Amino acid sequence: MTLHEQIVAQFETYIAESEKFETKKVKAAAARARKALSEITRLAKERRKEIQETKENLD
Repeated sequence: MTLHEQIVAQFETYIAESEKFETKKVKAAAARARKALSEITRLAKERRKEIQETKENLD
């Protein structure tokens, strides 16, 4: 699975868990939503590095 696909999957997880928390007030869903956001942050940093390396290799 590529970094892009991992980011998309984590975002979809975040949306689902956030919805559960907001509508059904499931406290555990809040923790899962926060975990997904943390994972998105980590993956985004990796993806930024990957894009930068690719850009530099184009020259």
